[in-house]
Amino acid sequence: MQPEVFVDILQEAMFMVILLVSMVIVPSLIVGLIVSIFQAATSINEQTLSFLPRLIVTLAAIIYGGHWGINRVMEYTISMFARVQQVVG
Repeated sequence: MQPEVFVDILQEAMFMVILLVSMVIVPSLIVGLIVSIFQAATSINEQTLSFLPRLIVTLAAIIYGGHWGINRVMEYTISMFARVQQVVG
């Protein structure tokens, strides 16, 4: 039971969280930036104009990337169960 093992597990977990969150957040940020530039150029200050496209893109990212994300989480969980012997004994 060495500290390096726990550091590796924590590093892999943090990378998994960053990867899964960025899968949903990055497309939303890009669409939000595009809509904000459009609103600034046309002087339209409507709140729903910025909310609705980001909502649609976020839902689309979850729908299309959800299968990949679930597979990544399953692979990580299986690898954690395989490392139980390394951590415990």
